[in-house]
Amino acid sequence: MLKKLQLNFGTLFALLLLVLSVGAIAQELREYNYRDILNSLAAIPKSRLSWAIWLTAFGYLVMIGYDILGFSYINRSLAWNKIALTNFISSVFSNTIGFALLTGSAIRYRFYTSWGVSALSVAQIIAFANFTFWLGMFAVAGLVFLTNPLTIPSQLHLPFATVRPLGVIFLLLIAAYLLGSILVKKILIIRGHEFRFPSFQISLVQIAVSSFDWILAAAVLYAVLPINTSISYLDFLGIYLLAMFAGVVSNVPGGLGVFETVILLILSPQVSAAVILGSLLAYRAIYYFLPLLLAAGLLGFFELRFSRNN
Repeated sequence: MLKKLQLNFGTLFALLLLVLSVGAIAQELREYNYRDILNSLAAIPKSRLSWAIWLTAFGYLVMIGYDILGFSYINRSLAWNKIALTNFISSVFSNTIGFALLTGSAIRYRFYTSWGVSALSVAQIIAFANFTFWLGMFAVAGLVFLTNPLTIPSQLHLPFATVRPLGVIFLLLIAAYLLGSILVKKILIIRGHEFRFPSFQISLVQIAVSSFDWILAAAVLYAVLPINTSISYLDFLGIYLLAMFAGVVSNVPGGLGVFETVILLILSPQVSAAVILGSLLAYRAIYYFLPLLLAAGLLGFFELRFSRNN
């Protein structure tokens, strides 16, 4: 009876994710005219679209390092193909739908526990992966915001004129984390939860893997921007990170709307809004929706295989 309930829950959860996926795509496309979408996408050279697809594939490959490091952190092992499958599906759903605790984390729990990983270990891996995600954001954004600060649009109503103060704050957080990994050896109790700093070596790899992830994600959108755009990749990286930070903090699925608004506010003086929207649509399609179709198919295949084995 218990197995049947678990199976029904897993199947319902998978169906819910598929519905949310379709909803996210429909919400995105509802804002734009069908003809405008085709014209905008057709204007992007195929070579640049190809670059964006390869960068996306490489980016999701890098993300697997989150969970590999997580297993290393808890001193557990699992076949790399299982880690890769779980990380890919959970990352895609978290990125596209948002609400990581209800999507990506639930998928990790569903997959890893079915392969004999304890619930406590899964919870530690989830916390570790979420920490790693933010470490990369803080590290890259901190360096870029500090060395190459951009002016914050007044429409965002932030208490700073430029992103430089944010850069300082982010780098201080990174420094505190690294210092904690060196000095703090005992287990900390934070709100009733145990927390142990990773080793200094793991902390450095965390920052490196996540930073590379963010750099590749920005490169995907940069690849589909108009060829005549004069903005350098370094300048664009700062814009992308500010927009993505606003989108992630909003917890809107995929930063939908928030991310585009920040990009438009900063880039529209240099490039027409219609052209920017075309690039953003191509970016959404390549970085979010193509992986979502693949991840949804893999999730459905896993559920069918799991149900047959039980």
